[in-house]
Amino acid sequence: MQKLYEQYRRLLFALAYQMTGSVSDAEDVVQDVFLKAYAAGVLDDLDNPKAYLCRMASNRCRDVLRSARKKREQYFGPWLPEPVLASYESIDDSILQHELLSYGMLVLLERLSPSERAVFVLREALGFSYADIASMIEMSEANCRKLLSRARTKMGVSGVSAEELAPVEGASEEWIARFLMALQQNHVEKVTAMLAEDVTLISDGGGKAVAAVHPIESSERVMRFLAGLIRSMQVEEGRAQLAMERINGQAGLVIRSGDRVETVVLLDMREDRIQHIYFVRNPDKLARI
Repeated sequence: MQKLYEQYRRLLFALAYQMTGSVSDAEDVVQDVFLKAYAAGVLDDLDNPKAYLCRMASNRCRDVLRSARKKREQYFGPWLPEPVLASYESIDDSILQHELLSYGMLVLLERLSPSERAVFVLREALGFSYADIASMIEMSEANCRKLLSRARTKMGVSGVSAEELAPVEGASEEWIARFLMALQQNHVEKVTAMLAEDVTLISDGGGKAVAAVHPIESSERVMRFLAGLIRSMQVEEGRAQLAMERINGQAGLVIRSGDRVETVVLLDMREDRIQHIYFVRNPDKLARI
């Protein structure tokens, strides 16, 4: 039991986190899977424990997603996945580089049904064969292929290769530093040039922190929002501290007030311009940062 736990817990966490978008739900799924497998007394007799445990985790995650759907429909404002620091104990470098989709892709996963999400994560993030996926979610290979095709269409990545879907670096620390400098110096033209024309800013406060209730769209509106945010931080100089951290495998910003994390900011890049900006402000999603 202990050996299998050490061998597969990070893989199961990567699967469960990407399927649910929640660290706490992922941790619960991993614990539940191992406890149930141990209680069933089958772990010592399995020919393929990896496939067995992933099947259990996939099924459990689909149950979690079905029960969470109503809560997310009633969620105050936009819902964003919980960010994960690179130093988090259930994540290591190999997972960040090879088994974890970018944060922007996790946001897109919210458009999918539980089964579509399962197939997408198992295939595109974890690299399982269609035969293995069919066994895990108890569907035919043909249906799994259809689910993946449907998922890609819903996410707007139907023509994107598997390599392009792999984890990306996102904006570099140097790029983010230049962007912040331009904002702080109120260089409107420089900032605008670094934003895509149709850039979107999404802020998740969950009704527990001040946040934009609706997405902010267009470079002009996003520029005004960010400029106002920088001005307010300058007025409160000394109270808010910005730090660059590795989050979900890419460079992100962590804004702290004293010992408390107030905001995590992640950027989704397209052709060296910011396409999406994600502000996570719900304190429930920042407890592990």
